[in-house]
Amino acid sequence: MTRLNDLYDIGGQSPWLDNLRRDWLEGGQLAELVALGVRGITSNPTIFANAISGQDTYDTQFASLMKDHTVESAYWELAITDILNGLELLRPIYDESDGEDGYVSLEVSPALAHDTAGTVRDARKLHTRIAQPNLLVKVPATKEGVPAIHTMISEGHDINVTLIFGIDRYDEVIEAYISGLEALVAAGRAAELAHVASVASFFVSRVDTEVDRRLEKLAGGEDGNAAILSLRGKAAVAQAQVAYQHFHAAFSTDRWKALDAQGARVQRPLWASTSTKNPAYSDLLYVDSLIGPSTVNTMPDGTLRAYADHGTLSRTVDADPDAALATLDQLKDAGIDMEDVEQTLEDEGVNSFAKSFDELLQSLTDKAATFK
Repeated sequence: MTRLNDLYDIGGQSPWLDNLRRDWLEGGQLAELVALGVRGITSNPTIFANAISGQDTYDTQFASLMKDHTVESAYWELAITDILNGLELLRPIYDESDGEDGYVSLEVSPALAHDTAGTVRDARKLHTRIAQPNLLVKVPATKEGVPAIHTMISEGHDINVTLIFGIDRYDEVIEAYISGLEALVAAGRAAELAHVASVASFFVSRVDTEVDRRLEKLAGGEDGNAAILSLRGKAAVAQAQVAYQHFHAAFSTDRWKALDAQGARVQRPLWASTSTKNPAYSDLLYVDSLIGPSTVNTMPDGTLRAYADHGTLSRTVDADPDAALATLDQLKDAGIDMEDVEQTLEDEGVNSFAKSFDELLQSLTDKAATFK
């Protein structure tokens, strides 16, 4: 047994890998990580951009696809091929866990982040095109994405809600999930409740990056107000711990119990962006501090291996909820507007994924020109 196995068996948290590369699928590295205890895989436009642009493993398939595909449709075929192979690798975990884990996530086009109808259309297409029970289609938690989440859940589709940066939007995501399940029941499809899975991906480390920048400005620089500077590195974990309290509250109401009695699954919080960006902080700050039942932590391979080597194992996500709330109050008193932080990070996240997607398509377009 490994620490990653213990994280799940004892801590109740599912470790997933936040990366997907064809050379790792073909070379056995992903199988090795699964053997180490990885129970799911997430991807995003930046991950695919790095994978496809950074190696020649895709060239043969891409050259063949360009005989009768556009560059963008060829990209989707490349990505879907990797997703299908990942789904096959993880299917035994899906079956053994009765659909709790074993998922691979694929995101709709980032160009649709503010297009509800377009998101629904493309999410349906991906579920139809791939048609595997352990696929999670990623939908961003933008203002326009939330109603798309409700629609997809009401149709019985499995969804990974991505790019959540704040408590208020997280509450909207939970509501979209629960009301979506209620709509599924109202449509006479209650028997499908047990087969609907969803995670809500709460991005963590980026919160500290943005809040720390603001704290340093408020403090007047590195040699400024010591009380304000002492709050650096605390916002992300505190907010995620408070989000876990909202998760527990939402999934313990009589409203939820009515769905639970019919077989519905909770929408698990997924801690994303959990590699440490600031070298002054612990390399496992966003793992060791957020361990608890019914959660997922999707980590890049470096963080996974670090946890397997020296991670701790104790229930920390709700060890001191009052302290987490107090930290958020201290941040507010210091002048940090967490709702503004949330919106800033959401905008940056959407733009970053869109930029990665555009750059990848340009790279593929340039490569396609060499085939002529």
